[in-house]
Amino acid sequence: MQETDNKARVGEEKEIDLLELASTLWKQKKKLIKWSLCGALVGLVVAFSIPKEYTTSVKLVPESTEGKSAGGGLGALASMAGLGSNFSSGSDAFYPQLYPDVLSSVPFTTGLFDVKVTTDEKGGNRTMTVREYMENETSAPWWSAILGFPRKLLGMVTGGVKETDGKHQLDNFRLTPEEDALVTSLNNRISATVDTKTSVVTITSKMQDPLVSAVLADTVVSRLRDFITDYRTSKARHDLDYAMKINKEAKESYYKAQQRYADYLDRNQGLAFHSAQTMRERLENEMTLAFNLYNQTAQQVQQAQVRVQESTPVYAVVTPATVPVRASSPRKVMILVGFTFLAFVACAGWILFISPLVDSRKKASAGEKNETPN
Repeated sequence: MQETDNKARVGEEKEIDLLELASTLWKQKKKLIKWSLCGALVGLVVAFSIPKEYTTSVKLVPESTEGKSAGGGLGALASMAGLGSNFSSGSDAFYPQLYPDVLSSVPFTTGLFDVKVTTDEKGGNRTMTVREYMENETSAPWWSAILGFPRKLLGMVTGGVKETDGKHQLDNFRLTPEEDALVTSLNNRISATVDTKTSVVTITSKMQDPLVSAVLADTVVSRLRDFITDYRTSKARHDLDYAMKINKEAKESYYKAQQRYADYLDRNQGLAFHSAQTMRERLENEMTLAFNLYNQTAQQVQQAQVRVQESTPVYAVVTPATVPVRASSPRKVMILVGFTFLAFVACAGWILFISPLVDSRKKASAGEKNETPN
């Protein structure tokens, strides 16, 4: 019974405390409204100061390399043609989970500097490189200039501004501060995510111009596909080049042996000497060996060509790049609600906790002064 009574008392005390807090806030409702309006005003300023951003997303599904063998596809055709069944493809080292790392790498990002993009403007479209667009056409909120002024001032005092002679060559091993900042900015605007369950790769491009966003997203997808294709087919293409080289040498050797055999027959027609017959058989055997080698290398070339085709990846584009119609950010309503809520909470915290604490300290200091003897 006592425990039940204690719980009931604690519940009543909590209810009373909440009622007192609500009553205190209600008495200061005008201040709460003023603070909330100020927060809403600040939110409006912030929301309209942030430049619009347009996002383009492309979804693609890479071909799965698991279970690929000579039993299907071109490998089966090669077996039927007598080219052998050595077509099992090894494991791929570039899994889709590594695609985000490829996109954020310095060589891949700097390769986008010279990509031509076209801005979507009412006064007329303009074509420029991605680097020119990022440096000249991308704007930032007004407070970025204020926050970045001390750093610029420090840089001017310490090192000054380095002037280039226009002959600077891009070096991925050693970037300039401006190039490094541009790489960081592009990495923040271009991203890739991978769904581990479905292996769907989503590539996103976020720019302040809708047409630039769509063009850059499509270019990134194309560059990524070329990069993965070059990697996946590099070994097969190297083998193909080597097989074609050996085949060319074998072809020349066979033609030379064939020509020596024909020349010998033309010069020694009607001779019945054993030495002549022995020489004829020797040249014929050399020609046959050269032909067999030429035939084998020709088959190896065909086999290498099939391997190149087998190792070429296939990507199914689920969602292609399209020019976005609406801006993805800033979300003005969310910013307005967020600043209004923060102002309300700050005002409530001041009324309930900080203001009573300040008043108690003032009263305590005033009491100490009154107790102090003259």
